[in-house]
Amino acid sequence: ALLGAYVLYVGLGAGVLRALEGPAERRAAQRLLQQRWELLANYTCVRGPPLQRLVQDIIQAYKSGITLQGNSTSLGRWDFSGSFFFSISTITTIGYGNLSPSTAAGRIFCIFFALFGIPLNLVLLNSIGQLMLSGVQHCAHHLEEKFHWQKKATLLMRICALLTCLLLFLLLPPVLFSAKEGWSYEEGFYYSFITLATIGFGDYVIGMNPDRTYPGWYKNVVSLWILFGMAWLALVIKFCINLLE
Repeated sequence: ALLGAYVLYVGLGAGVLRALEGPAERRAAQRLLQQRWELLANYTCVRGPPLQRLVQDIIQAYKSGITLQGNSTSLGRWDFSGSFFFSISTITTIGYGNLSPSTAAGRIFCIFFALFGIPLNLVLLNSIGQLMLSGVQHCAHHLEEKFHWQKKATLLMRICALLTCLLLFLLLPPVLFSAKEGWSYEEGFYYSFITLATIGFGDYVIGMNPDRTYPGWYKNVVSLWILFGMAWLALVIKFCINLLE
């Protein structure tokens, strides 16, 4: 029965996404083909196969973190802050997919780095989650002693903690992303949840726009937000699991 419900739920998601995203995908494909044929028709000196190779090289370079800027290219995604953010996204299993090591040594290092880093990250997240729960319980106990409340104190503190964390980890960060990335609030909220849930589609990633200048603290602050936000969301997901069970 549980397996049947799981398959039914995934099938429902597939059907809805197909209905929502299928037409947009077809329109984008038609628009891309039209632009390709217009380019070849307007610039007869350009041939199809070389253009295709150039497009593939651009796609591969973008995956490596390199973009064209006029007659130059953008670098710097593998500086310390960029590498630190990539390390966080690796051991938290977010894996945006927009940036990955291109050398054999880098790939081998990532295997061993993730092998020991993922358990370390899980232990740390569990510890942070337990500290959050302990803080809520301590405040509830303090209220019980001061106002002689019983179950009301625990319920009140849980609601306050939920609303506070919801504000800090999901509602306020999109404002920062809107200011630094130029995203809409909806896009920032979408990125926040997809990141903290470790889904990490990679369609929205911070600090990757070559036309913007980012402060040095930006990625470091976002890395801390990811760490504590994942610990909080893990508690919420654990609560949902208990309800389902």
